[in-house]
Amino acid sequence: MKRTDQYDPAALKHIEKEFDQWERNEVSSFIKRAPESKPEYVTASGMPTKRTYTPLDVKNTPFEDIGFPGQYPFTRGPYPTMYRGRNWTMRQIAGFGTARETNGRFKYLIAQGQTGLSIDFDMPTLMGYDSSHAMSQGEVGREGVAIDTLADMEELFDDIDLTKISVSMTINPSAWILYAMYIALAQKRGYDLNDLSGTIQNDILKEYIAQKEWIFPVRPSVRLVRDCIQYGSENMNRYNPINISGYHISEAGSTAVQEVAYTMATTMEYVRTAIDAGVDVNDFGPRLSFFFVSQADFFEEIAKFRAARRVYAKIMREKFGATKPEASRLRFHAQTAAATLTKPQYTINPIRTALQALSAVLGGAQSLHTNGMDEAFAIPTEEAMRIALRTQQIIAYETNITQVVDPLGGSYYVENLTDEIEKEVWKILDEVEELGGTLQCIDDGYFQRGISDSAYDFALRKASGERPVIGVNMFVQDEEDVEIETHPHDPETERRQIERLNRVKDNRDEEKVQGMLKQLKEQAEDESANLMPITIELVKEGASMGDIVETLKGIWGTYREKPVI
Repeated sequence: MKRTDQYDPAALKHIEKEFDQWERNEVSSFIKRAPESKPEYVTASGMPTKRTYTPLDVKNTPFEDIGFPGQYPFTRGPYPTMYRGRNWTMRQIAGFGTARETNGRFKYLIAQGQTGLSIDFDMPTLMGYDSSHAMSQGEVGREGVAIDTLADMEELFDDIDLTKISVSMTINPSAWILYAMYIALAQKRGYDLNDLSGTIQNDILKEYIAQKEWIFPVRPSVRLVRDCIQYGSENMNRYNPINISGYHISEAGSTAVQEVAYTMATTMEYVRTAIDAGVDVNDFGPRLSFFFVSQADFFEEIAKFRAARRVYAKIMREKFGATKPEASRLRFHAQTAAATLTKPQYTINPIRTALQALSAVLGGAQSLHTNGMDEAFAIPTEEAMRIALRTQQIIAYETNITQVVDPLGGSYYVENLTDEIEKEVWKILDEVEELGGTLQCIDDGYFQRGISDSAYDFALRKASGERPVIGVNMFVQDEEDVEIETHPHDPETERRQIERLNRVKDNRDEEKVQGMLKQLKEQAEDESANLMPITIELVKEGASMGDIVETLKGIWGTYREKPVI
């Protein structure tokens, strides 16, 4: 690609001279009278920041790397008109108790103006246990909705038209089973699968790296992701079979640079696996989607989103030969940072959330969840979720920032920071390749050590006050016990859910289900077989989450992590 400098050498020479004079004269004399508060300034990731940015800081940035919105490398946004055409999807996550209770929360949020659904599942569902399993005791419906069988999925979406609202499901180790239930429900209702939109998270590699929720060893788990990508590319042209997540990497303690780099490393592994299975990158590339956090460092987060789009575009085109523009176009859901929410002075949490949401929008998000002010205590109440949703709506309808695509494009600081983040991301990706690739680095604890070191560094800076947290290490107030209305957990949830599961099992054709589980086992032993079709048929016949998972545990075993010290 031909290089295009944005400023001619004579103009830059003049700016450089003027800048030097300004530093020696105005700045030097002013600092003598009023010293700056710190000897050096850095972003949350530790990247140095200058006092002032000028055209000199972007003189080596070719315009082709910035470009136009909707054009490769998509730095300025994945679509030409962005929010002038339609706003981002307002997708508040919800999930607690039984499917019926969560269905009620969905309908409340839709009535408040939410434009997409997002589902949190309880820990037994995430880990592939039936609600009746001994490991599930005390956890059923506690921090998400309990889903054991297709009957639960039917109740979860009761009276909701899945062809008219997109659905995101936050689940990973058992993701392919929830995907199968969603498909089976759609088929039972007579929908065309191509009319469904949304995503299932299904990013198992970030579990080994950061979130630590897994069932099977790494390689068979990646095979299940491959099966979802392959099935989706052949049958569902609007639904994303994976939502590759940097959010949990960041929340575990990574820097913004690590969040992007580690996410791109796992992306390359998924893409290679799908290509090796014979799926054309131009067929499945347009259906890959992403999930990033929006943290507290306002401009670093905006630059992070822009750099992520550029890095991904180059990976897909230059490494994997994608020729369709859509296959190189990164689209992402953002969530404000749960780890920044505080119990002390919790009523200021909406201010944190609003600023984080604003950076996600200025960074070009396609979908957004804003956290509730009471999430540091419990599952958000309806009031907290309404305020969080209204936060998005104020940004969308009152600020006018949606009128201009990438309004910060061309900012000397933002463009320079975008460049610097991209450079640091490529350094990490090159190191991962040198060390043997993503799977080898997971086995060796490379990513885990990186996150651990960054988290420790952040903890030290927070403890020292170098990283301010209002109400925690700055402007602290003596507070009596906070009386706050929190979302209640119904102790009867577990009993009701187990009764429902047992009814499904009592009424199914047990001989047929066991025969199909045997087929599942046989197909699982064939690495080339796709397990989605048999899983879809199993859930239609009443097989539970636990039936399917326990069958595959008998073949693949479970994963045990090597401790990283």
